Amino acid sequence: MGSERTNLFKFVLFSGSVLLAPLLFSGGYLMNVLVFVGINTMLAVALNLLLGYAGQISLGQAAFFGLGAYISGVATATYGMNTWAALGSAAAVVGLVAFAIGFPILKLKGHYLAMATLGFGIIVYIAFNETVELTGGPSGLTGIPTFSAGSVQFDSDVKNYYLIWGFARMTMLLSVNLVNSRIGRALRAIHDSEVAARVMGVNARLLKVQIFTLSAVISSVAGSLYAHTMTFLSPASFGFNFSVELLTMVVIGGLGSVYGSFLGAALLTLLPEFLRTFQDYDIVAYGLLLILMTMYMPGGLVRIPAFISPILAKIVAGVGKHA
Repeated sequence: MGSERTNLFKFVLFSGSVLLAPLLFSGGYLMNVLVFVGINTMLAVALNLLLGYAGQISLGQAAFFGLGAYISGVATATYGMNTWAALGSAAAVVGLVAFAIGFPILKLKGHYLAMATLGFGIIVYIAFNETVELTGGPSGLTGIPTFSAGSVQFDSDVKNYYLIWGFARMTMLLSVNLVNSRIGRALRAIHDSEVAARVMGVNARLLKVQIFTLSAVISSVAGSLYAHTMTFLSPASFGFNFSVELLTMVVIGGLGSVYGSFLGAALLTLLPEFLRTFQDYDIVAYGLLLILMTMYMPGGLVRIPAFISPILAKIVAGVGKHA
């Protein structure tokens, strides 16, 4: 009961902050950046379910993100499908693809699994570039419509912000409930020892495929949101580098933490914007900061309170002695 109240408090506090953000940051550019924070939060949460909870390494998450974006974009821009129907269709297709490849790929472990998912990501990236008639190839896909609901057209940064963060909040709520359920406990058991989990009656193979599929579906939805927000798609947005960036978000935020995924996504989306003041040295500053965080806070940003508490306790104790 205590943990449920804590999770509810965290979610209410988080939701309140999301709702108030447009009132505090009214600038158009910053609102656009916060839209990307929402998309990256969905992607980081999806990857954390697979990596942080189930212990399955994936370097092909950008492929599912790209498939969702391109399926939704092509369906609407080329074939005139309704945007919401395209989002659902893309999620269904990507889910089927993930389920189909999940059974053979997830037999692998460790770096072999990482290489297999990387190979899948590369194949998808090449397909985006080579199918010029369908995707526009390197030149990109244009003419993608924005979302609409009745007479409301999501054609501004503020409207897109609330739309995307509505999906991001639902993703986080779903994930929190999932990891605190029996399935979540089974995932953590697989993460710690797949053999022990099987002995305890967990169908590890099926559960890994199911969480792999769920992770892909969430990424697909994020891709559709990206497509209809940007209204333009280019293969460069879905390459190997972005998969590594997502992996970094999860590690920096905190493995095995839904809210850590949000912190990692927020930091690594906002940080490059603030580091632009360093001009030619922004990449150096960015890399140095990541190295220092990995060295001194290996548990991620979500562990900061536990990291600071002993320091504060020592300071308070020192003040008490001299008082």
